Amino acid sequence: MNIHKPTIFFALGLSLSLAMTGCGDYFDLKDNPNQVTSPSLNSLLTTATHKTGINNFRIAYTTTYYTQYVASPGTSSPTDIYDDTNPKSSWDGINFALADLHDLAQYAQAQEDYPYLGVAQLLTAYNVGLLADHWGAAPFSDAYGKSQTLTPKDDSEEQLYQSQLEYITLGIENLKKESANTINPSADLIHAGNKEAWIKTGYALQARLLNKISKKASYDPDKVRQAIALSYVSNADEAQMAVFNGISSWANVARDNLNLNLDGWLSDNFINQLNGTTYGVFDPRIEKITDKTIHGTYVGTRNGQGNVGAANTIKDECYISMNSPLTAENAAITLVSYAEVLFMEAEAAFRANDKDAAYEAYRKGIKANMDKLGVAATARDSYLASTVVAQSAAAVTLAQ
Repeated sequence: MNIHKPTIFFALGLSLSLAMTGCGDYFDLKDNPNQVTSPSLNSLLTTATHKTGINNFRIAYTTTYYTQYVASPGTSSPTDIYDDTNPKSSWDGINFALADLHDLAQYAQAQEDYPYLGVAQLLTAYNVGLLADHWGAAPFSDAYGKSQTLTPKDDSEEQLYQSQLEYITLGIENLKKESANTINPSADLIHAGNKEAWIKTGYALQARLLNKISKKASYDPDKVRQAIALSYVSNADEAQMAVFNGISSWANVARDNLNLNLDGWLSDNFINQLNGTTYGVFDPRIEKITDKTIHGTYVGTRNGQGNVGAANTIKDECYISMNSPLTAENAAITLVSYAEVLFMEAEAAFRANDKDAAYEAYRKGIKANMDKLGVAATARDSYLASTVVAQSAAAVTLAQ
């Protein structure tokens, strides 16, 4: 064993001498050698558009329990019984996206690349909206390199709302500027480089924000309608993200049930609104959202009660389906839909006392949603002619 000692001591001595001589240089480093110092606009846009789509999914995955679209098969799920939850992945994901978008905007501004700058500003507004809707107050104006503090102050929900409006206005303005630059289609995972499509999405986001304050004195339905007039005109215009590491995020939820992980159970509140229980009319969209139980029926799970069937692992209640165009393996995540825009138009027109326009947009919204889901025209038209749908402008209500 002694023959190895000199070698060991030499190695130790060499390591110590290198460490002692290198300490000063190491701790004097100003740059992270593993960090990209000048990322391309394309790489930043790709990661920003992807993260925004995934953030939409993360927020929806939590809120769909509270809105009773989905339910837990167990009785103790925190989201089902309004207990404390910790949506850390959503918080982290949104803030990582906002950090990337801050960099994208800075680099695009420096290069006077207005299309990229405009998209960065619209996506910033979208992600700030997720923060405000989910948490209320959150850091923004004091964060992402805008100050030197490691503990940025919270902006109020109203301040975050104003920031969204400002970023949307700036984003639309920059996208409209004359520019020789174009957006790389392969880098843009939402609109594939289509600048006009981004402008339409900008106006759709603007309408969403302006319509959100319908109970405030500052609400102006005409401004909502003006923004909508410049936004989507068909389902093809929608903002969607459809690139995943594997399959769609919602398909992963649907697949969990196949692997007996018990996820994506649909609430009886939601199912009963579609299967005829609540309104007395069968809604054909249910066939495009879920599959029948083993008993050939559509049955939901009551939030907070959990599964009431014979066992959790047989299909005696309805789950999110991998056969649905919304949750199939290649299904896109929708950030803003044409149907949503039409229902905003219907509400704004109704509040402006334009019942004829409200009625038209209301019916077009139902049709657009059914067409997106692939409902057959005969089933769609039969539903539109049913008692659950208003058949005249005089009959339409705000609740509808």
